[in-house]
Amino acid sequence: MFASLSERLRGVLDQVRGRGRLTEENIEDAVRDVRRALIEADVALPVIRDFVARVRERAVGAEVLRSLTPGQAFIKILHEQLTATLGEGVAELNLRHQPPAVILLAGLQGAGKTTTAAKLAVYIRERLGKRAGLASTDTQRPAAMLQLERLAASIDVPYLGAEPGLGPLAIADQALKAARLAQLDVLILDTAGRSRLDSSLLDEVREMRERTAPIETLFVVDSMAGQDAVNAAQAFAAVLPLTGVILTKTDGDARGGAALSVKAVTGAPIKFLGTGEAVNELEPFHPDRMASRILGMGDVLGLVEEVQRKADHAAAAQLAEKISSGKQFDLNDLRAQLEQISGLGGVESMLGKLPLPAGMSAEKLAGQVDPRMLRRQIAIINSMTPRERRRPGLIDGSRRKRIAAGAGLPVQAVNQLLKQYTQMQKMMKKMGQGGLRRMLRGLPGFGR
Repeated sequence: MFASLSERLRGVLDQVRGRGRLTEENIEDAVRDVRRALIEADVALPVIRDFVARVRERAVGAEVLRSLTPGQAFIKILHEQLTATLGEGVAELNLRHQPPAVILLAGLQGAGKTTTAAKLAVYIRERLGKRAGLASTDTQRPAAMLQLERLAASIDVPYLGAEPGLGPLAIADQALKAARLAQLDVLILDTAGRSRLDSSLLDEVREMRERTAPIETLFVVDSMAGQDAVNAAQAFAAVLPLTGVILTKTDGDARGGAALSVKAVTGAPIKFLGTGEAVNELEPFHPDRMASRILGMGDVLGLVEEVQRKADHAAAAQLAEKISSGKQFDLNDLRAQLEQISGLGGVESMLGKLPLPAGMSAEKLAGQVDPRMLRRQIAIINSMTPRERRRPGLIDGSRRKRIAAGAGLPVQAVNQLLKQYTQMQKMMKKMGQGGLRRMLRGLPGFGR
C-alpha cells in the first residue's frame, strides 16, 4: 500500500535534503511535486487542495526558512500533515455498552464485508478477549448467509442464523435476541451490499441502525476502488452516522488514494486495515505510523508489536537454550524459523515496516525474492527423513535427488537450501557462546 506515493514523496524529500538552505522558490517546487504525487495516487482533489495549502503555509513560513536543518523541518511538516489527513490518533473499537454491543457493517457489494465480519470476530476474541457472534442480514446475494455461516464455523465463532423467509430487519431482531440468550459480548451484523449506490440500500441500512442501535457503525470499503470508494463512503456518511471505516484489500493497493481521502470526506476515522486474505489479517490503523511508512521511515514499533504477538516465544527460548548448551542447529530448527517468517506475513510485510535507503522500497526489495521461496524451502525440508533433518551431513548426491523429487523442485533448490543452512549454522555456532542467550533473555518463557 502507498508504494507509488511513497516512492514519489521520498524523491521529493531527497531533493530537499540535498539543499543547504531552502528558498521560497525551492519550497514551491517541492510542494508542486507533492501535489503531483498525490494526484497520481488518486487522492480526492479537495483533499489534495487542503493538504497542499497547509504544507505550503507552514513551509514558506519561518518554520522552514529559518531552520538550521530546513530539509528536516520540511519532512517534519509533511509527516505531521500526512498524519492529520489520515486521522489523529488511533481510533479504537468502542465496546463500552451493555452486552451484546452491536457492530453494524455497511458497504457496497464486493468490498469484503462478509470476510471482514469474520476477521473482526477473530480480532475481538484474540485481542480484546470478548465473545462475538456473527449474523448475516444479506437476503440479496445468493449464498451470502451460507458463506458467513461457514466462515463462523472455520473460526469457531457462533453463527446466529434466522428462520427462512424473514426480511433483513426481522433477521436482525432475531439475531439480537439470540445473542442476549447466548450471553455474547458482541454481535456483528453483516448487511447487504449492492453493485451501486441506491436509495433502497441506504434506507435499509439506516432503518436497521435505528432498530438495533449499534455502538459501532463501520463502513467497509475496498481500497483498490479509488475514487469510487471515496464517493461511496461520502454517500453513506451523508445518511448514516458512521463511527469508523475499515479499508480492505490494502495488500493489493499500490496507490493509497482511498486511505488518504476517506477520513477527510466522511469525517469518520479509519479503524482497521485488511492486510490479506487470512482471518487474522486485520490490523488497527495507526495514522502516525502509516505516515512514517509513506515517507520511508518505516514502522519499527509496529514490527516489534507484530513479532511479540505472532512469534512463538517458547520455541525461540528452546532454540536459545539448545544453541547455548552447545547442541547443533539442525534443519528442524531452520524449518521452524522459516515458518515463523511466513507467519509474520512474509518478507515484503517485514520489509515494509523497516526504514529503507533512498531509492529503495519494500516492494522493490521483495521483488528480488520469489514470494513462494519460503513455502518451497519448507517443502524441501518436509521431503527429508527425520534422521536427515537431524543430521544434514548425511545428505549426499542421491539423497538430494530424492528430496528434490519429493518436493517437486530441481536439485539446485535443495543445494541452495543446504548452503543457506550451513551459513546459518555457522552464525548460530558463534552466537552459542552466550550471545543468543543475552539477545533473547527478555522473551517470555526464557529461563534466566
